Amino acid sequence: MKLWMFGYIALWLAFTSLFLFVPAGDWRWPSGWAFMAEFSIASYAATLWLAAADPELLAERMKPPIQRDQKPWDRLFMLAAMIVFYGWMAFMALDARRFAWSHMPVALHSLGAVLVPLGFLMVCRVFKENSFAAPVVKIQQDRGQRVISTGPYGLVRHPMYASAIVYLIGMPLLLGSWWGLAVLPFLIAGLSVRVIGEERALREGLEAYGDYAKRVRYRLLPHVW
Repeated sequence: MKLWMFGYIALWLAFTSLFLFVPAGDWRWPSGWAFMAEFSIASYAATLWLAAADPELLAERMKPPIQRDQKPWDRLFMLAAMIVFYGWMAFMALDARRFAWSHMPVALHSLGAVLVPLGFLMVCRVFKENSFAAPVVKIQQDRGQRVISTGPYGLVRHPMYASAIVYLIGMPLLLGSWWGLAVLPFLIAGLSVRVIGEERALREGLEAYGDYAKRVRYRLLPHVW
């Protein structure tokens, strides 16, 4: 991994921590540090692994969230998603620590501590199968993008989003925020909207995607949707 990537991730993690500890009003918040520890270890581990296993995908993942060849509607989505995500984190910090509105059992904290890294491991499995797993919606013609139908893509058409939902569920549990958990269905609804838009782009840009969608019927959860 190049030194600038190490520094970039460190800055991103420091920025993320502000949205937990400033609203919490307590730098000694155990759940906040537990989340940041897991988030940091997973981020560096995934980056180091990608640097060795698929540097082209790593380069794609390190690009900014707003790109020239990105679908215009997805630029707006990414901006909104970043605002909502960090706002959600701050809200959970206010709920769980500063005002202590929520009181969650230790067992659920522990479940969250398992789901967060599990979600990251599932994402890495997706990366292993799909070298075109860019963070933005676009067709990577320069890299010869093709339809991937093996591994987790044989179960659902969007395993990346399914994996993200796992650690999104884990976050409010680990942080101890019932109100954060209550907001989660709206976040999943937003992801579902993006799934539909991304599928439209894939059908238009990849000739084989229509046949793949007929073979793999479900988008996120087998036998549900």
